[in-house]
Amino acid sequence: MPVPRSEYLSSVWRDGIFADRVVFVTGGAGTICSAQTRALVHLGANACIIGRNVQKTEAAAADIATARNGAKVIGIGGCDVRDPESLRRAAEQCVKELGAIDFVIAGAAGNFVAPITGLSSNGFKSVMDIDVLGTFNTVKATIPYLIESAQRNPNPSTNGLTGGRILFVSATFHYAGMPLQAHVSAAKAAVDSIMASVSIEFGPYGVTCNVIAPGGIAGTEGMERLASSKVDQETSGRAIPLGRWGTIRDIADATVYLFSDAGNYVNGEVLVVDGAEWRNKGLGVGLDADMKYPDYLLKGEFSKHVKTGKKEKSKL
Repeated sequence: MPVPRSEYLSSVWRDGIFADRVVFVTGGAGTICSAQTRALVHLGANACIIGRNVQKTEAAAADIATARNGAKVIGIGGCDVRDPESLRRAAEQCVKELGAIDFVIAGAAGNFVAPITGLSSNGFKSVMDIDVLGTFNTVKATIPYLIESAQRNPNPSTNGLTGGRILFVSATFHYAGMPLQAHVSAAKAAVDSIMASVSIEFGPYGVTCNVIAPGGIAGTEGMERLASSKVDQETSGRAIPLGRWGTIRDIADATVYLFSDAGNYVNGEVLVVDGAEWRNKGLGVGLDADMKYPDYLLKGEFSKHVKTGKKEKSKL
């Protein structure tokens, strides 16, 4: 059964603004990236989502396809963004089956809560590899197709249709620093920097490159990994200037804006979508309600009520 439009897309966008465009999405089965993809598909695009888990990726593709009658959404599982050859093959398959790559969302990411003293070199490297190397590999695999799309779709558009646009999904932790997130802060700072280079190097070809930096988004796996399940969402939302956590629709709408005719002259920009949370020093991550800075750091404590990402041992 299709997800109601109001859950992932506001009413301001006209149907068909992405007619026959093709979007290539890494991490496309994730909560945020699947909402971004669903919004684009609803508005006329076809999509190719990439992931490591075959079953999860294919199931997500089938679900996203319900956003519009006649939509084509393929899921390519078994693809690791850390492997450039794997991504190159996925991009080729996308073009073979759907005809082009007009938009790219680099959204594959890793995260968990850990103090520096409890963060292994392998754990740090894993996040850097997925986020940073994965973003770089995604650019390398798709940029030839984005250049071709930009050539077919001159900017500014004469018919309202666009192409040749790439978007990275980042975060805000590195703006002011965040305890328990040294690995992610370093990775996302690098992602933002790659975006700046791509926007300058490929802008002359007509390709735009930008970043969306979400704040805390309710109902996502990312928040399960960062926010204690013992903290009340309504109470914690009061620390955000707008008084609430974000929604997946907030991120999907921002994505539509950047890929649409309205975003023609936005290039090399970080679009923060967090209700001004980072300017208010935010909520912190991995904390229960009674944990106060710097006491929890000095005691070496953080919440035991966050999702770890570790697979549970078999009960057999």
